Amino acid sequence: MEHWKVEWFHESETDPTLIYSEIGEDGYEVRKVHQYRDGRLLRSDEWHESHEIGLSEVPVGTIEDVARQPEFAAIRVPLAEFEHFWTTATWPSP
Repeated sequence: MEHWKVEWFHESETDPTLIYSEIGEDGYEVRKVHQYRDGRLLRSDEWHESHEIGLSEVPVGTIEDVARQPEFAAIRVPLAEFEHFWTTATWPSP
C-alpha cells in the first residue's frame, strides 16, 4: 500500500483542496479523505460513497504522474499521517 497527500490548486468552492489516498498494489484507491476549504473532512471506502466523494473507478497511475500535472502537488506520506486524517474525517451523507 502507498499513502498519498495531494494538494489540488483550483478556485472551486465545492471541490476538495487536499486529498489523502490509500492506494492498493493494483493501483486502485482503497480509502480516501477529502479536505474542503471550510475545513470539512469526508472519508470514503468501497462501502461508503456519495455524490461528494468516492473512489476512482480506474487505477490512479503513479504519484509521479499526478505530481507532473500543474494543478496538483503530490507526495507519499507515512501510514500514521493518513490514519490521522482517516480517523478524524466523517462518512459522507447517503
